[in-house]
Amino acid sequence: MMELFNKFIRLTACLILCFAVLISVRHADAADVYSFGVVPQFEQRKLHAIWKPIIDEIEKRTGLHFNLISTLQIQDFEKEFVSGRLDFAYMNPYHVLKAADLQGYIPLVRDKVLLRGIIVTHKDSPIKDVTELDGKEVAFPSPNAIGACMLPRAELERKYHVKVVPLYVKTHSSVYLHVAKELAVAGGGVEKTFQQQDQSIRDALRILYTTTSFPPHPVAAHPRVPQEDREKVRQAFIELYATKEGKELLSKVPIKEIVSTTMDDYKVMRDLRIDEYWDPFWSEN
Repeated sequence: MMELFNKFIRLTACLILCFAVLISVRHADAADVYSFGVVPQFEQRKLHAIWKPIIDEIEKRTGLHFNLISTLQIQDFEKEFVSGRLDFAYMNPYHVLKAADLQGYIPLVRDKVLLRGIIVTHKDSPIKDVTELDGKEVAFPSPNAIGACMLPRAELERKYHVKVVPLYVKTHSSVYLHVAKELAVAGGGVEKTFQQQDQSIRDALRILYTTTSFPPHPVAAHPRVPQEDREKVRQAFIELYATKEGKELLSKVPIKEIVSTTMDDYKVMRDLRIDEYWDPFWSEN
């Protein structure tokens, strides 16, 4: 009887050990799956078509696994990083200031080429000067789009005493389409996303105004991600750009030349004094 009891004890101990190992493996696997959020500059299908192949390459080069997170609305993306739910995120330059202040996000890589915001009008528009936009409805992606809304609005008001009536249309592509179809007299975007539009859209538009330059969108990491994994991702992006195929993939973001970055590069954003244009409570609904 005692022998049977001892066998039962040994079997139970073995089962407990196996279960513990299984749980440990599952936890390790889960820890290796990181969320990777991308600000919705484009509609979701286009965004996934651009970023999924990039994420696949980063997985191959790091041995890590990522869950690509996209949101329909910019404010939903903001909620994700404000709450710290994103492990990695491709975010706009003002977002990274907020993300660093609120959650400690760490910029890893960015495009070397600086950004500039633009105001576009229809090519046949009678408007020839930004002062003529005073009091008129102008399309923007969202109130918190740094280059496409916050900085243009700040410069129009401070330099030209021009106040416009914002029309928020969710994405950069929607802004250009609204202006091309003459649903808005003008719209805000950035040079890079303008160049990504179909030729027919670009041909229908004219750039009326260009803003001050500023550092472009970074890929940033939440500080809970181990430094080793952060550096793996940083290096993977740089190595990806070093290949012909990688350059082609990144050009669709668009990123022309990827470089390592730190928070020091984004301190200039505070000097632009655009905080008053940030709307933490904005919602499309």
